[in-house]
Amino acid sequence: MSSELSATLPRLQMLSTSDHASIVSMNLFVALLCACIVIGHLLEENRWMNESITALVIGLCTGVVILLISGGKSSHLLVFSEDLFFIYLLPPIIFNAGFQVKKKQFFVNFITIVMFGAIGTLISCAIITFGVTQIFKRMDIGSLELGDYLAIGAIFAATDSVCTLQVLNQDETPLLYSLVFGEGVVNDATSVVLFNAIQSFDLTHIDHMIPLHFFGNFLYLFLTSTLLGVLTGLISAYIIKKLYIGRHSTDREVALMMLMAYLSYMLAELCYLSGILTVFFCGIVMSHYTWHNVTESSRITTKHAFATLSFVAEIFIFLYVGMDALDIEKWRFVSDSPGTSVAVSSVLLALVLVGRAAFVFPLSFLSNLTKKSPDLKISIRQQVIIWWAGLMRGAVSIALAYNQFTMSGHTQLRANAIMITSTITVVLVSTMVFGLMTKPLIRLLLPHQKPTTSMLLLSDPSTPKSVTVPLLGAVQYSEADLDGHDIPRRSSLRALLSTPTHTVHRYWRKFDDAFMRPVFGGRGFVPVAPGSPTELVQQWQ
Repeated sequence: MSSELSATLPRLQMLSTSDHASIVSMNLFVALLCACIVIGHLLEENRWMNESITALVIGLCTGVVILLISGGKSSHLLVFSEDLFFIYLLPPIIFNAGFQVKKKQFFVNFITIVMFGAIGTLISCAIITFGVTQIFKRMDIGSLELGDYLAIGAIFAATDSVCTLQVLNQDETPLLYSLVFGEGVVNDATSVVLFNAIQSFDLTHIDHMIPLHFFGNFLYLFLTSTLLGVLTGLISAYIIKKLYIGRHSTDREVALMMLMAYLSYMLAELCYLSGILTVFFCGIVMSHYTWHNVTESSRITTKHAFATLSFVAEIFIFLYVGMDALDIEKWRFVSDSPGTSVAVSSVLLALVLVGRAAFVFPLSFLSNLTKKSPDLKISIRQQVIIWWAGLMRGAVSIALAYNQFTMSGHTQLRANAIMITSTITVVLVSTMVFGLMTKPLIRLLLPHQKPTTSMLLLSDPSTPKSVTVPLLGAVQYSEADLDGHDIPRRSSLRALLSTPTHTVHRYWRKFDDAFMRPVFGGRGFVPVAPGSPTELVQQWQ
C-alpha cells in the first residue's frame, strides 16, 4: 500500500505542476489580449496601424521575451492547433461578417465576388504551383513531391479575410469592402476545398478527368454548403417566430441564435462541406429573418455579442501568430542555410504578387463589361487597391501549412521546416507591409472620396443597425423609387438579360414579401404573441 502511494504522489505532483503551468500561460495570454485591446484603442486614429498589426507586433515582442526567459527553448505560451483555429476561432469571425455585411453591396457584386473568389483563386493557385515547381527544383531545399507543390499553391492562394476587416472600412469604401471581403470569404472556402481535394486525389495516376472531377466537386461543395447555411438560418427564424421565446427569456433567444449558428458550421464539417461558406450564409439569413423575430433587448445583445466574439478571436489569432513566428524548433532546421530560407520566402512572396495581379485586373475588366453605369464599374485605382489589400496572408495559410508539412505542429524534415518558416515569413511580411500600407494607399488613390448617388443607395447600414434592408439588390432598382413614372414592362427574359440585378431584385422582393417573410418572419412580421411588440402595437391601434 505504501509503495502504491509513493508511486502515485510523483504523478500527482507532475499533474499539479502541468496544470499550474497551463493556468500561468492562460493568465499571461488573457493579459496580452487585454493589452492588445487597450493599445489598439490608443492607436485608433493612427493612419498606419490597425488592431491586427498591433496584436502581431505584441505577439512578436512577447515571443522574444519568452524566448529569452526560457533560454531559447520556446517562444509561445500555447501550442498551435489546427482544431483550435478551424473549430473555435474562425466560425465566430466568418459568422459575424455575414451577420453584419451590407447585403446590397454583396449581392449586387455577387458575380464579381464569385469570379474573384473562385476563378481567381484557381488562377492564383495555378501560377504559384507552376512557379514553385520550376524554381524550387533548382534550389537545395530538400525533397518535395507533386502533392506538396500543389498544396503550396492552395496555401498561398488563401487571402486573409480577417485582416481585410481591419484595414478596409465598410462605410468609407463600401464597394471595395464588399469586393475584397466577399472575395476573401469565397477565397478561403475555395482554398480549403482545393487543399482537401489535393490531399484526397491519387496524384500518382493523373488523367484528363481530374480537372473535371475537381470542378464538379467544388460546385457540389459550394452549393450544398450554401444551402445548409440558408436552411439552418431559416430553421432558427421559424422556431423563434413560432415559439416567440423572448416573451419568457431573452437569454434563450440569444443562446439559440448562437448555438444554431455554430451548429451550422459543425454540421458542414461533419458532412465534409465548407463550414466557412455555411456559417457565412447562415449569418446573412439570420440577419434578414431571425434577428427581426427576437425582442429589442435580444437584438442589441446579439449584435454586440457576435461582434465581440469575432473581435476577440481576431486578436487571439494575430497574437498567437506573432509568438509562433519565433518558434526556435522550426528555425533550428534552417539555421545552417538562412540564405535558402530567405530565397524561398522571396520567391513565394513574388509569386503571390504575380498570381493576384494575374486575375484581379483581367477579371475586373470582364466585370466592367457587364455594368452599364460608370459608378458601378471598378476603376483602375480601385483595382490597384483590391490587388494590394488581398495580398495579405494569415492564419488560414499557416493552418494549411501546418496540416501539410508537420505532425502535431512539429517536423523533423528540412524541406518541411523550410516551408513552415517560409510560410510564417510571408504571413509576417505581407501583414506588416501590405497591411500597414493599405490605409495610406487608399488615401493616396482615393483622396477625399465623395460618395456618388449609387454608392449612397447601395451602401445600406449594417443589417443589425437597420430594419429596412432587403436581402437582394439595390434600392435604386426598386419600383417604389421611380418617382411615380411608369416604365413599360418587358418580357421576363429580355429584362433579365438587359437589367439582371433589377429583374432578380424585383422577383425576389415579390417572393420574399409573399411567402418567405410571412413564414419565417423578418422586418414587418414580428410574431403575434402575448407581450410581443406586435400585440402591443395592435392594442394601441
